[in-house]
Amino acid sequence: MRTSTRDDALLRVKRMQGQLRGIARMIEEDAYCIDVLTQLQAVSAACDAVGLKLLDDHVRTCVTDAVKVGEGSQKLDELTAAVRRFARR
Repeated sequence: MRTSTRDDALLRVKRMQGQLRGIARMIEEDAYCIDVLTQLQAVSAACDAVGLKLLDDHVRTCVTDAVKVGEGSQKLDELTAAVRRFARR
């Protein structure tokens, strides 16, 4: 993983952690259900964005490097499996 991708993903995950703590607080305080659901959707969208960023980085680094040295088959299989898992959500 490229350093810039790692740093960006880590920042986004930490932001999501804060959002999740806020959601927990909302639930503890019996906040309006629609407001909680809205926040949950925001965290879900943020998770998807991080996942897509990581998939992109994987293709541009790990898969590309493996293909260049003639060892791309396994990395492409891994990529296909990861995309399937990600797309099921």
